[in-house]
Amino acid sequence: MNWDEVQGNWKQFKGKAQAKWGDITDDDWHRAEGRREELVGIVQERYGHAKEKAEREVDDWVRRL
Repeated sequence: MNWDEVQGNWKQFKGKAQAKWGDITDDDWHRAEGRREELVGIVQERYGHAKEKAEREVDDWVRRL
């Protein structure tokens, strides 16, 4: 799975993302709208991760889809 596929089918993948990152609010999900960099920033904010860790977490999630 690559990010273009996730972005193109965001509504389908959003539920899986919500299951993984339960602390992210509905407003945050709306803000992300399938954009990788936006999701990385939100994961970074909500979980207090360094940018590199948030990027790895998002990329690992996409690989597992």
